[in-house]
Parts: sequence; structure tokens; C-alpha cells
Amino acid sequence: MDAAGLGIFLVLDNERRLVGIVTDGDLRRAMLARQNTDITAGAFVEAKRNPVYPKPVTGRISDDTQSHLKLMRQRKLHHLPLLDSEDRVADLIVMDDLLPKQSPPMRAVIMAGGLGTRLRPLTENTPKPMLPVGDRPLMERTLESLRGAGIRHVSLSTGYQADKVAEHFKDGRAFGVDLDYVTEDRPMGTAGALSLMAKPSEPLLVINGDILTNVDYSAMLAFHQEQEALLTVAVRKFEFNVPYGVIECDGSRVNGLTEKPTYTSFVNAGIYLLDPGAFDYIPRPMPEGTRFNMTDLIQKLIDAKLTVAGFPIREYWLDIGQPADYEQAQADVRDGRYAQVA
Repeated sequence: MDAAGLGIFLVLDNERRLVGIVTDGDLRRAMLARQNTDITAGAFVEAKRNPVYPKPVTGRISDDTQSHLKLMRQRKLHHLPLLDSEDRVADLIVMDDLLPKQSPPMRAVIMAGGLGTRLRPLTENTPKPMLPVGDRPLMERTLESLRGAGIRHVSLSTGYQADKVAEHFKDGRAFGVDLDYVTEDRPMGTAGALSLMAKPSEPLLVINGDILTNVDYSAMLAFHQEQEALLTVAVRKFEFNVPYGVIECDGSRVNGLTEKPTYTSFVNAGIYLLDPGAFDYIPRPMPEGTRFNMTDLIQKLIDAKLTVAGFPIREYWLDIGQPADYEQAQADVRDGRYAQVA
């Protein structure tokens, strides 16, 4: 799936008849549900629950392109397996193959205004997103991944040593994007800077400037739209190993013991996708002396009973917050564990 870059693979029997389909979204939903994915493709298809289309939607190889396109639009499909006269899989078509290539309907903001205090002395004279990772600044790698996803309009939210960021990136043309700048004159929080921007007319991708990742942003947008979310937050699986036996008590009575358990949770990965309506929940203007974080915005939406979706990351991701993380990023780029999206 990842090698082909299509976000789908087909499961066939020995006679090339279609058993089922596994999509990128299927894998991410399985991660959220904590389902075991260390199984065969056939077993995964059997365990998959899809109440909308219990059986894969298919077309005929003998039909014309317009018929394929009509079916895909009716069923809101991005992929369509094509069967021959004996119901064997003959081809797989993708919506992008039938329509002119278009940029995804979203813009991006990189939050690059932090002080980077935990990385001092490295950040005494260099903004954290400008620290070199391999042969180029971290933010260059972020811009490359956005450009690779087809995103062309990017805003940089700057504060600490903003002039050094602007001097390096200028208008962004040298990096294949159109850049504008949102400068905080005071710390406003991870969502506070958005109050300085006009309400967008399309989804807005917000990324913390200290993250090294090759997340599939197009897949995140598709997931966001599928969930009909007002805000989608990327989440990362985090495992915590307790080095002791854990005792469970009911009052003074011990009723259970687990030896050195491992607990699994999902943590905030610092990447968000906001529909324009989410901007209505950001204070405007920001009261003097206050901060408003993305976590505050998420909580406001939850309190309003609006849909906030979690998008699990299965690609490379590293938060460069500590010196050890920075060293890890250098090693991962050098050794090929981080693969830049071209």
C-alpha cells in the first residue's frame, strides 16, 4: 500500500476473485480500536466492519470511463476495482487517474514561534524550527512534505527570532510554496496565533514547528472529511512500561496483581486539521495577557458536542523537544529511518 502510494490494496483468492479491500483508513480505524493488525490480509478483511458497503463496490472492465466515473461519484469512492466477464480482478482505477490532478483543498500553518527553552543552548541564537536536521533546517523538511502533498499556500506563525526565519524562507518560492507570515508580538498559545488570521474558506492544516514527520496529509484530509469532523487531531500510540508489579485494591483488600504491565494510550501528535467553522471558537481578539492553546480549542468543541476526530499516525513521527530527541532526529535522517516525502 505504501510503496504504491494508492492508499489501498486488494485481497484476492487463488483465482483472482476479489475477497475484500483494505484501505489506509481501515488500518487507521483499526489502530484507534486497538485491533490486532499483525494478522493476514484475509483475516483483516473478515474482521473489518463496513456497514455502508458490506461487499466491495466494483465496476466492469468492459464499461467506459464515464460509467466508472459516475459510479465512483455516486458511491463517493476514490478507488474502483474492475472485474472481467468471469468476475476476476482485471484492473484498479483511481479517481485521480480519471480527473485532472488538483491540489488538495487545504492550506497550512506551521507554528514556529516557540522559544525552544528545553533545547538550549542550541536555540540561543537559532529558532528551534531552523535547527539543522541532516543537511537542512527542520522547517525545510516540513515545507517539502507539505509541497509533496500538493499544498502550496503556507503561513508561518513566528515570534522568537522571527527575522531569521523570514530571512531564510522569504516568500517561499525557492521552496515551491507561497509563504506569508503571522507574527506574534507576545506568546499567545498554540491556537492563539490563529486569531490573527482571517477565517479560511477551506480546511487548515496546523503543524507544530518542532515535528519531524512524513505523515500522509492527503490521507488525513480524506479521514477528516469521512468523519465529518470540525477538527481532526493527529494522535500517536504511546506505550508506558511499568517496571513494577501493579497492585489493584478495593479498599484494603487486594483483588488483583499485574506484573510489569504495559499501558497503551494515544497522545497528541501536534498536527491538526481545522474546518473553517472551528475558527468561530477561537477568541477574537485575544484578551491581553491570555493564551489559547489547541487543547483549549479541542475542549471547547467537545463541550459544544461537535465532532473532533482522532487520526492515528502510522508513519514516521518525532517531536524534537529535548536534546536527546534532536540527536535521534539526526540519526534517523542519517540512517534512513526517516524517509522524506518527495
